[in-house]
Amino acid sequence: MSSLTYDLTLAGLSVGGAAALTGIGLIVTYRATGVLNFAHGAIAMVCAYVLRQCVVEWGWPLWLGATVTLLVLAPGLGVALERFVFRPLAVLGGDPAQTLVASIGVFVLLVGGAALLWGQGAREDAPELVPDEPWGQLAVVLVLAAGVAAVVRRTRFGRELRAVVDDRQLAVLGGIDADRVAAAGWAFGSFTAGLTGVLLAPYVRLDPYGLPLLVMEVVAVAVAARMRSLPVAVVVALGIGVAQSQLTRLHPSGWGEPLLQAVGTNLFVVALLIAALVLPGVGTRDALPRTATARVPTPPGAWIVAVVLFLLPLGLAGRDLHTSVQVPALAVILLSLVVVTGRGGQISLGQAAYAGLGALFTALLAAGRFPGLPRLPELAALAVAVVLVAPLGLLTGWPAIGRRGLALALATFAVGVGVSRFVFAQPYATSGLSLGRPAGFDGDRAYYVLELLLLAVALLATHALGRGRTGRALAAMRDHERGAQAAGVQVPSLKLLAFVAGAALAALGGGMLGMGLRAFDAAAYDPVRGLLWFAAVVVLGSDSALGALAAAALLVGLDAGTRGGVAAALIGVLAILVGRFPGGPYEALRTAAERLRLRRTPALTPVGARARARLRPASPQAARSAPVPTGATASGAAATGATAGTAPGSGGRSPASPGTPTPETSSATAPTPAAPLLTARHLHARYGGFTALDGVDLDLFPGKVTAVVGPNGAGKSTLFHCLAGTLRPARGTVRLGGQDITALPAHARTRLGVARTFQQLAVFPSLTVSENVRVGAEQGRVTDPGAVERTLRLLGLDGPVRALPPAGLPTGTLRRVELARVLAGSPHALLLDEPAAGLDSAEVAALARVLKALAADGTALLVVEHDLDLVAGLADVVHVMTAGRIVASGPPGNVLNALGTAAGP
Repeated sequence: MSSLTYDLTLAGLSVGGAAALTGIGLIVTYRATGVLNFAHGAIAMVCAYVLRQCVVEWGWPLWLGATVTLLVLAPGLGVALERFVFRPLAVLGGDPAQTLVASIGVFVLLVGGAALLWGQGAREDAPELVPDEPWGQLAVVLVLAAGVAAVVRRTRFGRELRAVVDDRQLAVLGGIDADRVAAAGWAFGSFTAGLTGVLLAPYVRLDPYGLPLLVMEVVAVAVAARMRSLPVAVVVALGIGVAQSQLTRLHPSGWGEPLLQAVGTNLFVVALLIAALVLPGVGTRDALPRTATARVPTPPGAWIVAVVLFLLPLGLAGRDLHTSVQVPALAVILLSLVVVTGRGGQISLGQAAYAGLGALFTALLAAGRFPGLPRLPELAALAVAVVLVAPLGLLTGWPAIGRRGLALALATFAVGVGVSRFVFAQPYATSGLSLGRPAGFDGDRAYYVLELLLLAVALLATHALGRGRTGRALAAMRDHERGAQAAGVQVPSLKLLAFVAGAALAALGGGMLGMGLRAFDAAAYDPVRGLLWFAAVVVLGSDSALGALAAAALLVGLDAGTRGGVAAALIGVLAILVGRFPGGPYEALRTAAERLRLRRTPALTPVGARARARLRPASPQAARSAPVPTGATASGAAATGATAGTAPGSGGRSPASPGTPTPETSSATAPTPAAPLLTARHLHARYGGFTALDGVDLDLFPGKVTAVVGPNGAGKSTLFHCLAGTLRPARGTVRLGGQDITALPAHARTRLGVARTFQQLAVFPSLTVSENVRVGAEQGRVTDPGAVERTLRLLGLDGPVRALPPAGLPTGTLRRVELARVLAGSPHALLLDEPAAGLDSAEVAALARVLKALAADGTALLVVEHDLDLVAGLADVVHVMTAGRIVASGPPGNVLNALGTAAGP
């Protein structure tokens, strides 16, 4: 027994050592560049193939092949990736969305390239670089870990590396060559990937798909180390490797035997699930590239072309028709990514799992093997499978509530890998399964017609989710999640809706694909294919149903009749270039066409416009609807409208308190209300060991403007977030009209009448100006149908600007768009976070007139602002904050004069 334990421990240390190498490489690359290298496994696979090519095919000595592979090819590949793929993205702003997609693109490109060069079959003759004993491998791991730790902590390069990670632009300003640091990080990370690949290749399946996925499964060790600690990564990797090896000696009996055996042989997958779903997420920024402008309407001719192309296979026969059967099914699967990714802005790398579950459940139901349900006809089995799989979308939807960016990518990838390993790869679930076609649709041509009908249903469902109130809410969540919450969008519920709808569509497409192939093939729903599908949808336009159709035809058509891997290589190239066209090439072409069309539109010169104005004086109604120019004139017009107009949406919600002044009541004569509208009592908040709020009390009264001023770090923003609902205080209460709202999230407070703006503008670039404002009215549950129009007129946005996307509009106009969206929800309390940021003096003066008019209409305003001149002319009460406390309060003249005296000589 002791001998067996020793042998299993050695085997586990060998596996754990390879996993530790992966963890070290991922952590170093991440710390040097901020990129989680999803292509790490693909680089490992390519290096393993190259070493085999050198030694087995060309007859090189092992030492020479290993030297060229590990010391030349692997680091050179890393430097090339940094120079030509990721450095341009960093120069363009380092958007984590684009770097993530580019990393997946590199993965897909290398996998497709390997399939083209070496074929898709497994190789069993990979050369063995080191003996099976783990001691040499462990020595390499420990030396590498100790060397990296010493370099990071004790050398100038290590200090430069930490500086680049913290703030790349600031590091460059400080004289650090950030490109050199990033190139070194990529070179070392690629070296460890190559070393991992050549060490694992002799003992695992060497093929373009299996080895990359195996390496990516052990990303759990880097996530468990929070992408920072090398010792933790090494210890976790060795521990999981030994534990997995020891579990192979267990032979449980009973119904749970297959599942327990699957867990024992896939412990790294279990660790990945735990690390991705349970541990705090790594990376919190947005995950997906967002369109920079409002979507250009799709020309009707494009849909006509698509319909004709999808009808052409009806004239085919034989093998061509049989291959074409896969296209509509794959299109439905890719439409699920349009819903989740394009409409909802949520990354999903696990859609292949839901497609596979749809096919598996359909096969089980049709065979009468699904527990608790009778045998069903194929078409009914498909419908029931969709119903059963849809709720499973919560597996990825629930983590999405609290995760974004890299953390969500890892969570969805982990779910996809887990389903593949614990369901599709297990004989107890898939052995002996066959899947027929519905009665009357057995032939390829008849079944293709059925697929087209189901595809039409899926297209209609996707179209419905992108239109109307739900479509605008999804677009708002995709463009600016915090802004959508501030507008009243129920972001958690909307994320769940997107993932559940996406799971249902993926299940439908997966079942259709299984019927088309007449079998359940687990390889068709491999997690690597899920990455390929995701990359294809993103690069061809994630918010475009036509993009999904084109991607399906591309993926099936390029690999039909040619050597496998062509489609993957092409999609990989496009994904690498995603930084050049974030909305996809299709979106870029449509936008360019629209710009050319606009340039051809004739326009009058200023002299001609003045002449036309003299010849045809504008009517009063036309004058009110005319476009408002930017700058002081526009803001002045907005201010005049605000003073003369009524509160937008005032009929949609009753006043919050009986003491709220009517719109006709002026700010000079309005009596002070007996009770505050919004109150904060004894608020405490801490960040780590720092006290941000220390027992703060605050009252906001209807019809009054309250300002909070103070130095940076005084706690102003923290107080603002506690009132808005984006941060819950450690202690204390927030009440609205006597109702305790301390535990309510931001969107719920917005619907009760507490609205906010942002210091960094929160507008939705894929919606027009009027649609931005409509989101505020819809999510604020304003019942007055004229609220949107009144708000647009009030802020001077009712001219041609209403149909324009926010991208490219001046800052002053964007401030009015954000304010209009907030006012359309008819708020009782309005929280403004540095509303004058980015405005010139004329725009600031106009803004002050608008805010005074809102206060005169009975709105309670809180302004957090650094512009003391604006505060002096606007506020009724000023609070001064320092070190998390309010240290002075009173009329602006007294408080600001005291501040000026204290700051003087």
